[in-house]
Amino acid sequence: MVDALKTFAELPAEEKAAGRRRVRVLILTGLGLNCEVETAEAFRLVGARPEQVHLLDLLDGKDAARLSDYHVLAFIGGFAFGDHLGAGFVFANKIRYRLYDQLLEFIEGGGLALGICNGFQTMVRLGMLPGLDGDYRTPRATLAPNDRLGYRDAWVRLAFDDASPCVWTRGLTQLELPARHGEGKFLAESDELLETLERCGQVAARYVDETGAPTETWPDNPNGSPRGVAGVCDPSGRLFGLMPHPDAYLYPFHHPRWERMQANGDLPAEGAGLTIFRNGVDAAAALSGG
Repeated sequence: MVDALKTFAELPAEEKAAGRRRVRVLILTGLGLNCEVETAEAFRLVGARPEQVHLLDLLDGKDAARLSDYHVLAFIGGFAFGDHLGAGFVFANKIRYRLYDQLLEFIEGGGLALGICNGFQTMVRLGMLPGLDGDYRTPRATLAPNDRLGYRDAWVRLAFDDASPCVWTRGLTQLELPARHGEGKFLAESDELLETLERCGQVAARYVDETGAPTETWPDNPNGSPRGVAGVCDPSGRLFGLMPHPDAYLYPFHHPRWERMQANGDLPAEGAGLTIFRNGVDAAAALSGG
C-alpha cells in the first residue's frame, strides 16, 4: 500500500486528477441522517464521483447498486432512526442482517470506508472498527454518552498519530474541526484492547488541549474519551471513523475565526477538513490502479 500511495503521489497533476475522477463513492443516506449534501460536496471538491443512495434502496436491490461497484463507502453524520436505543444501533442492525456479506466482500476487496459522527458510531456497532485480527463482525468497543450528559456543539483540536496506518490522516499533524454529538465517548471492551490499538497506531486521532497534549478534560475533550480518543482506524488503515466533522469544514469561512485569520494573512485556501477526504480518495485511486 505504501508503494502504491508513493507512486500515485509522484504522478503528474493531470494523471492524479484523472485517477481521482475514477473513484466512485457510495454515500448511504436516509432514516434521519442529514449530512449527505456536505459529504458529497467534500468528495466532489477533491475530484471523486460521489453518489447518494438511500439505505433501504440498497437493501431492496433497487437500481441494482452493490457495494462492490464502489471504491469508497461513506457513513455520514446526523441522527438516524432508532438512535434512542443507542446511536447508530438500528442503522447498523439493518446492515448487519441484510447487507453484511456484501460489506465483508467490499472490505476484503480493498474498499475504503469513512464514518463521521453517527457514521463512526455505526461502524463501531457493526464491528468494522477496530477490526482487529481481520474480525469485522464482532463489536469490541462502543461510543457511550458524553461524561457531561447532553449534546455538545463546539470546535475541537485534534492531533494525529504520524505512525498510524490510517490512509485518511496521512500527513496531518493537528486540525481544528467542529464536533456535535451526545454519544462520543470511545470505550474499548478492555484496557488491554485500548493499549493494543494505541500500540498498533489505530488511535489515529485524539482530542488535545491548547498545548497539543492529549486530554480527557472538558471542553477540549467534549465527551471524556479515555486518553483523548477521537478517531480510530482498522489495522489496514483503509477504514476510519471519527466523531468530529471534517465535512463541516470545507471552505475557509466555515472556521469561526476566519475573519481574524484573513486579517492576519493566514486564511487557508480551502477548509482543512478537505485534507481527510483528499487523502482517502488518493488512496482509493492508488489502490485501484490510479
